Amino acid sequence: MMSANQTVVTEFVLLGLSETWEVQLILFVVFLLLYIGTLFSNILIFSAIFRDQRLSDSPMFFLLGQLAFQDLCLSSFAIPRSLFDYVAKCHAISFDGCMAQIFFVHLFTGSEMLLLVAMAYDRYIAICHPLHYVSLMSRHHCIGLVLASWAGGLLHGTVQLAFIINVPFCGPNQVDSFFCDLPLVIKLACIDTYPLEVMMVTNSGILSLVSFIGLLISYGFILYTIRSRGPSEGTTKAASTCTSHLIVVTMYFGPCLFIYLRPSARFMIDKVLCVFYTCVTPLLNPAIYALKNKEMKAAIGSLLARLSGQVSAQRRHHH
Repeated sequence: MMSANQTVVTEFVLLGLSETWEVQLILFVVFLLLYIGTLFSNILIFSAIFRDQRLSDSPMFFLLGQLAFQDLCLSSFAIPRSLFDYVAKCHAISFDGCMAQIFFVHLFTGSEMLLLVAMAYDRYIAICHPLHYVSLMSRHHCIGLVLASWAGGLLHGTVQLAFIINVPFCGPNQVDSFFCDLPLVIKLACIDTYPLEVMMVTNSGILSLVSFIGLLISYGFILYTIRSRGPSEGTTKAASTCTSHLIVVTMYFGPCLFIYLRPSARFMIDKVLCVFYTCVTPLLNPAIYALKNKEMKAAIGSLLARLSGQVSAQRRHHH
């Protein structure tokens, strides 16, 4: 129980990534460019897939479209607010706003982890059990996998929020990042934080680790199957797809595992990794998947051509 002379924290102060004005200005420009790039590339991929019936009917591209949507969500929960805070010269966030950020970062990261597992499962069935692919990866099954990933993310976010929502905060309220992340906010609690950190590692760290190991095993089976079949155009394409998947998986899980499996120690690199998995990975995901895939490049090209054609037609109409 909190004693009567303890003041309750009603807001937190986000310290951002730097205290000097010049560095903050550079970071503002970098964040703005990253966010614009993330919005443009993910909306482009999402639109290209779901405007092309052939692509949206393919389980692999259907799941890739969902990944683009989740990357939009992940990049939007904190960056726009951070940009606004810089312009408004205001770095305070309400207690409820901070709790909301904790919930949403775990909702989106948890569901994206599970979606990456679903994408690995899709490739595993396609390459290792091609005869069962149509039945195992039907549209109903794909929608089920996507809903399961969101449900898992929702459960994960709710559990993380339940850890922290009733913890007493009575003193320091400065969060050493540009958004409220659980390892940083736990540090500010007025109680012994060790049990909370153990629960956080058990929840976030173990979810990340189990998902990552599962992904590595499934891609291991895939690459073994590809090697055992000998070189051909199909196996080369499959190997290329799996390589791009593995790059994304490593970029995504690496920072999460590093931050959540050793919460008691804080390093400057943690700030960099927070930026990486909330800002950089959502931008790189579509680039890595799309640029290594001929169908995706063709769909994006036709969409851009259609859009530029519409723009030029509107200009002619106005003149």
